[in-house]
This record gives sequence, structure tokens and C-alpha cells, in this order.
Amino acid sequence: MSKVVLGFSGGVDSAVSAVLLQKAGFEVHGVYLDNTGLEARREAVEAASRMGVELTVVDVHAELEALVCRPFTDCYLRGETPNPCVLCNRALKFPALLKEADRVGAELVATGHYARAENGALYKGRPANDQSYMLCRLTKEQVRRLTLPLGPWEKTQVRALASELGLPAARKKDSMEICFIPDRDYVSWLSRRAALPGPGDFVFHGKTVGRHKGVVRWTVGQRVPGLYEGRKLYVARIDAEENRIELALWEELFQTELHAADFNWLIEPPLAQDIPASVRVRHTKWEEPRCLARALADGSARISCETPVRAPAPGQSAVLYDGERLLGGGFLTR
Repeated sequence: MSKVVLGFSGGVDSAVSAVLLQKAGFEVHGVYLDNTGLEARREAVEAASRMGVELTVVDVHAELEALVCRPFTDCYLRGETPNPCVLCNRALKFPALLKEADRVGAELVATGHYARAENGALYKGRPANDQSYMLCRLTKEQVRRLTLPLGPWEKTQVRALASELGLPAARKKDSMEICFIPDRDYVSWLSRRAALPGPGDFVFHGKTVGRHKGVVRWTVGQRVPGLYEGRKLYVARIDAEENRIELALWEELFQTELHAADFNWLIEPPLAQDIPASVRVRHTKWEEPRCLARALADGSARISCETPVRAPAPGQSAVLYDGERLLGGGFLTR
């Protein structure tokens, strides 16, 4: 019987993933990445025991701090908008799973992501809950050893199966918050880790039109309360060095030319020519314009969109697709 190492939290996605892998003939070894507290760890251990899944608990508090929390903090202080899951998957989660796989002699690792891993390539999951965007930074080697049992499924189907199987996780709510900021108050979390910049100016077309309470409270594309001369205004640019937020009208937020630094290609980088693709600039399912993309010599990518995208935010990931296939992703810059 082949072994597989599964990232196991005890939630409905990882629980159903374990069942599907067992039904496929795998001997499932679970790994719980302990980055929160005692109660969550206890629930995961009990769930694994009920399901007959051998579980290894790995304390990743130190790794989370160094590889995710510190970069997340620094990103906000630069006036950017980070996505911690994108950072964590490549730098922490998958290395930990692969380390355990090597220890127990398993070729494959698995997670409960809603995406497809086939023949060393990544593809979108079902449209209702596709999570391929979050996997854009995985290396080719990580993808080669990855299997994603929930790829063909929608979340409603997974919950129904969990209920049918009598899994307690069927009633467990989804976790929507950042795992290391469970109360969702990221400004308070940041304030305990760094000296945050204070109030500064809102500037619209070169004119100061108000005051903000700190650049870390804002992201590009966010609407500013109230009206200015009868018009709604939105954040267009955050200048952390000057502690200034530049505002724009809705129609001024859209861009066709994008630059993505440190681009991670899952195909051979297209250095010599533009390739046709589509691009997502945030984890949404409704905005994915066609584009032409080219790898640049400095490791970044130039992306030219057929139709403008709304408010690309520095720090977020620009993720390229060829139809259903994920081609890679990099970090948006100004």
C-alpha cells in the first residue's frame, strides 16, 4: 500500500481528503502544523484518532514567525497588501509535509485545497471554490509530488459527503480568517509587533482632501468613506515613506500594464516572446482578463492585459493561467 502524507487540521476539507485517499488505497499519514493553541491541536488529534489516521504534530511557531509573520508585517509597513497563504504554502506548509513524507517513505503529499494536481502540473478546481491562486508559488518539485483529492469536488459536495459519512467535521465552520490573527484585527496584531505610522494626508489629484489614521489600515482599491464633490474616492496608491495615501475616482483605478516581481514559473519561463494567458490579481473568480506575458531577465514578469484590471495592489500576487492550467505567479509592484 502506497503512503501519502496529508496536511491534516481536522476540518471538513482535510477530513474528507483523508477518506478519499484511504478509499483510493493509500496509507494516510497526517501532519498537523501546530501554529495556534492547545484546543485546535486537541481537536485535530482526536479527529485523526477517530479516522484511523496516524498523526504527527509539528510545532511551526518559529518557522511561521520567520517565514510568514515577519514578511507579512514588513509588507504592510511598506504600504503593500500581502497574502500570507501564498507565502506560507511554498515556504512553510509544503516543505514541512515533504520533510515528513521523506521520513516515512511517502512519495506524495496531499492537502485539502480545491485545485487539481495532474502529471506535475496544477489546474483550477471547480469554479465555485477554486483555490489554485493560493498555490501559485509552489516549486515544480513540490507540484510533482502533490495530489489534491478535492480537485473534482465543490465545497457543498464535500460537506454533504462528510455528513453522509458521519464525520464530526461536517458541522465544523470554515475558517475564514488569517490563522495567526483569529480575531481578524490585523491592525492590533501589527501594533504589537511594530511601531505603526501615524496619521497622514489623503491626496486627490495633488490636493490634500483629508486625513487618514495610518497607512496600514488601507489597501489599494478600498473606498474612502464619504463623497468629494459628489464623487466616491478610492485608494490608488499608498506612499508609506511619505505617509501619504493617493486617491482616485473609480474609473482611474484600472490598469492594463502590470509588473510582477520574483515570478515563479511552473513552465519554462518565456524569455524570448510574449505568451497568451489570463491573469488574476487577487483571489476572486470574476476578474481574469486575457493578457500577454513575458519573463524578464531580472526574474520578474511583464503582463499586458486586453482589458484593464481594477486596482492591482502591490504585494498581492499576479497569477497566470493557460485555460485551466496554472502557469505561475509573482508579486505585483507599483
